[in-house]
Amino acid sequence: MHPMQQWLDGNQIAEIAAFTAVAEQGSFTKAAAILGRDATVLSRRVQSLERRLGVQLLTRTTRHVALTEAGAAFLARAQAISAALADAEEEASTHGRGAPRGTLRLALPATFGRMWIAPYLPEFMAAYPQVGIDVSYSNRFIDLVAEGFDVAVRLGELADSRLVARRIAPRRRLLCAAPDFLDRYGAPTKPEDLARSPCLVFTGLASHPNWTFVNAQGERATIRAQGPLVSDDAEALVHAAVRGMGIMLSTDWLVGRELAAGTLVPVLTEWLPRDEGAIYTVVPTNRLLPAKTRAFIDWIAGRFSPTVPWRAE
Repeated sequence: MHPMQQWLDGNQIAEIAAFTAVAEQGSFTKAAAILGRDATVLSRRVQSLERRLGVQLLTRTTRHVALTEAGAAFLARAQAISAALADAEEEASTHGRGAPRGTLRLALPATFGRMWIAPYLPEFMAAYPQVGIDVSYSNRFIDLVAEGFDVAVRLGELADSRLVARRIAPRRRLLCAAPDFLDRYGAPTKPEDLARSPCLVFTGLASHPNWTFVNAQGERATIRAQGPLVSDDAEALVHAAVRGMGIMLSTDWLVGRELAAGTLVPVLTEWLPRDEGAIYTVVPTNRLLPAKTRAFIDWIAGRFSPTVPWRAE
């Protein structure tokens, strides 16, 4: 028999509940008062249970109900099962209330996750010692439901309407270059200048190889970026930009440390690259979120507020 076929149906559960109450109270009348049922209903259920099991569980007199040997053994098992179910229910319910606990499976963007979440995870774990972390750092699209993740952090625009998202931080795109590059080549004054400048090109950009800009007047300009280095690794492009190899289209969280140190500086600031979303946490559903998931989402949102760390350093 398949294990799922061994589950009790509603009638069987009602029969066992009736028997247990009668056995514990020693009376159909007292059991009926506790369960809110008529004593004759309980009597029929106990009789049905005995017929199904093929053994007498209770001896009945006009004044007294007593357990048979089989009934005493069955009662002990029924009480143990009832206690185990109560423990299981309590354990499960604590995942949704009280202290967060259990294993939290996180899906994080590789570069952003390593730079701005991994260093702070010990802080979260210290605050919630009963929560273990199982984290995947990857730039591939992860199906939270199919792959069993509790929460993911995603960057940019969100297209999957099945997911419930919470915006945890802003982000902005910018052009930047090393000061010595600008000394050698000069700073661009309009987007068209970029078509004649060495550019460091990230192939992961949705619009690759095109860069689109908008100014304060709403004017748009699009150029085809070309240069000495094209890569799907944004960190490699940052290293090249710091060495003066070209102008890079980046996000503030990726080059925040370099901007603070002055090894990269913003260029063409009056023309802003078209923004593509923000930084979000996403979960499959908001309904009955485990306490561990709620705790992480609230913690990371607080970690990035009121000032994101890449602008604070």
